[in-house]
Amino acid sequence: MKSRHLSCVISASPQSVYAFAADPDNLSAWAAGLATADLRRDGDDLIADSPMGEVRVRFAPRNDLGVLDHDVRLPSGTTVTNPMRVVAHPDGAEVIFTVRQIEVDDEEFERDCRMVARDLATLKQIIEG
Repeated sequence: MKSRHLSCVISASPQSVYAFAADPDNLSAWAAGLATADLRRDGDDLIADSPMGEVRVRFAPRNDLGVLDHDVRLPSGTTVTNPMRVVAHPDGAEVIFTVRQIEVDDEEFERDCRMVARDLATLKQIIEG
């Protein structure tokens, strides 16, 4: 299984980047690779219409460490854990996302990495205005 770490530096405080990214109501604005429309809540889970089909997402509890890890249960039933962090950076904050190659071929993995990179760029654009 391959893993790739993608990151984006955002000119804003880590706390403000985390607060925006951790808010489920903001997900469809910046995370097109995960949520293409408004989310539905089911207890601690979020139900999202994604490019992969309907997925169930559960984020790590809110924390002061910038941890945005989230599990995504795919339409196949497989659960993928996505490590994601917001950390301090000399220019503001850095968002780091680990993409893992699970249930996809090399071409789909590269597509997934491009989608995550676009999502991080969108997050940067929204926060920086």
